[in-house]
Amino acid sequence: MSPLCPDNRCDGSGFLWDEERRRAKPCSCRPARMARKRAGAVAGRLPKRFREVSFEREPVASMNDALLREVRGYVRAIDQRLDEGRGIWFVGGVGTGKTTLAMLISKAAMEADRTVAIYSLPRLLALLRDTYDDDAQFSLNELIDRLCSVDLLHIDDVGAEQSSAWVLEQLYTIVNTRYEDGKALVLTTNLGQEALVDQIGPRTVSRIYEICGMPLPMHGADHRVPQHMRVEGPVVDEDAIWEGAAPSRYGRPLD
Repeated sequence: MSPLCPDNRCDGSGFLWDEERRRAKPCSCRPARMARKRAGAVAGRLPKRFREVSFEREPVASMNDALLREVRGYVRAIDQRLDEGRGIWFVGGVGTGKTTLAMLISKAAMEADRTVAIYSLPRLLALLRDTYDDDAQFSLNELIDRLCSVDLLHIDDVGAEQSSAWVLEQLYTIVNTRYEDGKALVLTTNLGQEALVDQIGPRTVSRIYEICGMPLPMHGADHRVPQHMRVEGPVVDEDAIWEGAAPSRYGRPLD
């Protein structure tokens, strides 16, 4: 049989020929094949700026060792983490490297031949709004279905969009569907936990914690700004993490 069939049964078409009934029948590989086709409709390429990202290149090479150990561990076990639906997220100020690390993880997933969709939250919500146009390629439900079918959904700048009931509902639907289907997320935000709950709602934050666990904090100055122009100061809200505290459903300390 063709090596194009992961189950080594069909010729790669997703169908088997039934000689007795003189008709084709679906191969056992077809459901996974169709899922990958749906995912392919929204799966994207790594942005040009991040195609050479690696642990050996700046700004990653100079980042905190403990932080990099966590990210390296996720990358080394990328297939297992995605199969288990375990995500990862980064919280910190502007220019601290959150997006770079998230792109490094998305790159590792792509190199492992996994489907990945990468969006900033404002761009993602714009696509969802476009589904209401008369000439839209997909309906809202169809697009959400495709977003939820990729192995890894990467969303940058969570909390950057102005909140509305519609925004909250769409974001919750995507995150909750991936939670229920056991699909991973990689997220970045510059909001602390209290602000994030206020911006995207407690239901969505709850699901993010279920999928990703505690966020990895990013400290430091904005590396995009020349050093002589940097203004030093706290870059992560003080409520972003609670050191040593056991998180509740929303990551807050338990009494």
